[in-house]
Amino acid sequence: MAALHGSTSEAIKNNQAQLQKEWLSGLETNGATRNIKEQVLAQETREFLQLLVEGLLSEGGSNLAATGWEGVRRFLEKLSVSRAQLGHDSHQAVYFIFALKGPLFGLLQSHFSDEPARLAEQLWAISELIDGMGMHTIRTFQKTREDVIKRQQEELLELSTPVVKLWDGVLALPLIGTLDSQRSQTVMESLLQRIVDTGSEIAIIDITGVPTVDTLVAQHLLKTVTAIRLMGADCIISGVRPQIAQTIVHLGLDLGTLTTKSNLADALKLALARLGGDIGKQV
Repeated sequence: MAALHGSTSEAIKNNQAQLQKEWLSGLETNGATRNIKEQVLAQETREFLQLLVEGLLSEGGSNLAATGWEGVRRFLEKLSVSRAQLGHDSHQAVYFIFALKGPLFGLLQSHFSDEPARLAEQLWAISELIDGMGMHTIRTFQKTREDVIKRQQEELLELSTPVVKLWDGVLALPLIGTLDSQRSQTVMESLLQRIVDTGSEIAIIDITGVPTVDTLVAQHLLKTVTAIRLMGADCIISGVRPQIAQTIVHLGLDLGTLTTKSNLADALKLALARLGGDIGKQV
């Protein structure tokens, strides 16, 4: 990486106001200011220029990994998170940094107008520095987006596994869609926690909305039922349609330890009978 000359750092330090003005103009022209208040953007650009100068004047030189650039790294990470939360894409996030290239190049061309060799050297050095900042911003932005997506997936999993109290001592968990390993774990955790919270004795897992039951799905169900029994409760599987029953038979799956019913109503009747409940009893 080309080294930045001391006079380059001084030129940037002494021309921050002009750089900020041109930088803001470029950001607005290219639509990188969407959903960002004018005063917020002004504060961000002003703060970044100050951190940039501090980094340039530090002993770390232009090495972004050096201690002197910690303030810049933290700023870019915070910026990436805020842009992701605003719904900006990666291009809009990184353009905040790349839009500074034009003003910086213009400043250096003026500052080194009589030294073409030094100008070329410093243009290359500042370009490498800004590109490194852009890459750091992109990496942080992508990680933030991945974290957001992961959190949304977890929230959707929780929403897709609602545990409902049907009666005193009876819980029901209606399943819709494919039951994979991750969702099976969520189902088990949600159901077991509700059993503990409510002291329920019977849990009904309704698979009416599960399109197919293969060996993997059956194994997940058996594990969940086993966990429920270890908690001292009983389990009934409802929603076993003729097509699913035929599939289970063809696959040779052993579900002999499971209590099954064709629909939720029959499962609830069986649960109440086991509890010795009265149909007139309120939840």
